[in-house]
Amino acid sequence: MLFNSFEFLLFLPVMVAGYYLIPFAYRWLWLLLGSYFFYMAHEPWLVILLLISTVVDYFCALQIARTGSWRKKMYLVISILVNAGMLIAFKYLSFITENIREILHFSGAGSPAEAETVSYSIGQILLPVGISFYTFQTMSYTIDVYRGATNPEKHLGKFALYVAFFPQLVAGPIERASRLLPQLKKRIGLNLENLRQGLVMMAWGFFLKVVIADRLGIYVDEAYSDPENHHGLPLLVAAFFFGFQIYYDFAGYTSIAIGAAKTMGIDLMQNFNRPFFSTSSAQFWRRWHISFMRWMMDYLYRPLVKNLGWPRIAAVLLVFFFNGLWHGASWSFVMWSMLNALFLVVELGTARWRTRLFRSLGLPRKAISAAGYVAVMGYMMLTLVFFRAPSLEEAFIYFGQMLRVTNWHVNILGNYFEFFLSFTLILFAQTVHFFKGNSRIYELIENKPVYRRWGIYLGYILVITLFAINRQNSFIYFQF
Repeated sequence: MLFNSFEFLLFLPVMVAGYYLIPFAYRWLWLLLGSYFFYMAHEPWLVILLLISTVVDYFCALQIARTGSWRKKMYLVISILVNAGMLIAFKYLSFITENIREILHFSGAGSPAEAETVSYSIGQILLPVGISFYTFQTMSYTIDVYRGATNPEKHLGKFALYVAFFPQLVAGPIERASRLLPQLKKRIGLNLENLRQGLVMMAWGFFLKVVIADRLGIYVDEAYSDPENHHGLPLLVAAFFFGFQIYYDFAGYTSIAIGAAKTMGIDLMQNFNRPFFSTSSAQFWRRWHISFMRWMMDYLYRPLVKNLGWPRIAAVLLVFFFNGLWHGASWSFVMWSMLNALFLVVELGTARWRTRLFRSLGLPRKAISAAGYVAVMGYMMLTLVFFRAPSLEEAFIYFGQMLRVTNWHVNILGNYFEFFLSFTLILFAQTVHFFKGNSRIYELIENKPVYRRWGIYLGYILVITLFAINRQNSFIYFQF
């Protein structure tokens, strides 16, 4: 079920009303059944994988807490292998077989025709929605139990709710058990302030998605559908539009998820903290997809550096390699991520030298920050070409065509009202995020007179009615 669907607009009020009307002892069951219904609305049989991940990690965590050291490791390994195994089978098997086929074909071994048939058959496997998110969430739970950072949950139903809680099930935020489980078990009464804040966050998320992101997507889709027929500035504009499209699409989803949970008094973590105002690569990755990057830091980077003694640069490169693969089973995603890793490594390696250089030149701090902002955002937007292009080959074609500037024509759609409206909407959203961040959008109406609040509500309805893109596009991160 998509957030930006009519079905969800019916589903959420029923869930919230039931949550407050049902006796507290059965709230967990109501939310669990609703969450499974939400997930099964997409493809019912895929709930089997969600159940497997839930039951395996529930059992393994209990055994980790009860048994000795070597058995603790055994159950931790079982948990990781089951979750990673499902990810590999459903997300990466086609990618692996395709690369094996290419290697065999290049070396002259094997039968290319047979290998292609096998690769095609495996490629028909449906990617389960949200599998990259809920497997990482459940793995963090068993790892934290193994480390002694959290206690195992003894109630299977409440643990299943932690895994499947519908606002964040299919695209995060990736929550830790120590943060979300206590909230799911807490007695929360109806609070009008929670409802108001939650609905405002959701409204902002819908605005980012259906008014801005989907509008930018029309221009971006046209540019990337056939880059050989375009060149120069339109492709450069499309590259920057895609950067804002994916940000507003994902931030929009996160705002809706946080808002939906807030209506029930449950606080999900923020996934963004004004990333497009970053003045360094390190700052950007601390602010972008926060729950995932913290996962990579806590469960991959730090163990590599502290426990195994890896050099920091090697650990960063491995983290970003897996960051690319997590986003998609394609070398273009890996290229996108590794290019950003290279930028980060160079930035960290030259930090002291740059500080001395800027000091000797007497450059003001604001000028340094402005230069950093331009460098980081420009590089980030351009590397996202690899993220958006369906293959490395098409990404290189796109860059080649982008460099062919023969005229100053920039609008490939021909509708200049929509073109300039897109820039205006970007400027508006960035202004709001600059002053309110990603987490305090509700302050736009908080403590305002009644007439102003209702003016904002009516203005919002008018904007959605006039400018929403009626394509019911799925959120970009649903595919991961």
